[in-house]
Amino acid sequence: MHHLDPRSKLILSFYFIIIIFLANNWQSYALLLVLTLGGVFLSGVSFGFFLKGVRPLIWLILFTVLLQIFFSRGGTVYWQFGPLALTSFGVINGSYVFCRFVLIIFMSTLLTLTTAPLEIADALESLMEPLKKFKVPVYEISLMLSIALRFVPTLMDETEKIMNAQRSRGVNFGEGSIMKQIKAVVPLLIPLFVSSFNRAEDLATAMEARGYRGGEGRTKYRIHFWKRNDTLACIVFGLATLVLLYLRNW
Repeated sequence: MHHLDPRSKLILSFYFIIIIFLANNWQSYALLLVLTLGGVFLSGVSFGFFLKGVRPLIWLILFTVLLQIFFSRGGTVYWQFGPLALTSFGVINGSYVFCRFVLIIFMSTLLTLTTAPLEIADALESLMEPLKKFKVPVYEISLMLSIALRFVPTLMDETEKIMNAQRSRGVNFGEGSIMKQIKAVVPLLIPLFVSSFNRAEDLATAMEARGYRGGEGRTKYRIHFWKRNDTLACIVFGLATLVLLYLRNW
């Protein structure tokens, strides 16, 4: 899983997000679950890392599921109060939405845990190669993505330093009303933006000093090759799609 071409992993991840909306019964969702768990097993990554990917979005998932459960109509009515109703169709639909969220998060986490950020940027540049015919700055987009991914840890460290400095001055980020918490974030955002712009200016100066003139004619340090396992992974997803289309009619 870790040695697959990043282009194949990126394509199959987006493809999985598309075919998951074809599932319409528990058999088809069970197939997608087996496919996802198979990828998790082959990755060798602890299952706890995938659960951590779900945790930040659990409240959004539950909110969406509750909306589906209490505002969907159809089937047997178990309980009703005003505009709210608990029906068999709502329970089933809410369960399917929950499965979709979890499976998509699992597959996205599998992509990020088995693929380096720079490899994802290289894969996007390679996949967007045909857009060069339409004068789309593919290399520049890939470069911006690479730089953004590279500086995420740096910005997180910078944010932590600023928060510690603000806390030493008596700022409480997690206390008070919502308006007070929003106001407490302002002293954090302003120095973070200033630091980010200064860092971007220094980076641009350093690139120009080293003779950077764009991507035209540049060679690549990381070269990716499509291998047999990438083709095998595509075949597995293709067969899973055929089985999924068959299970839709059950």
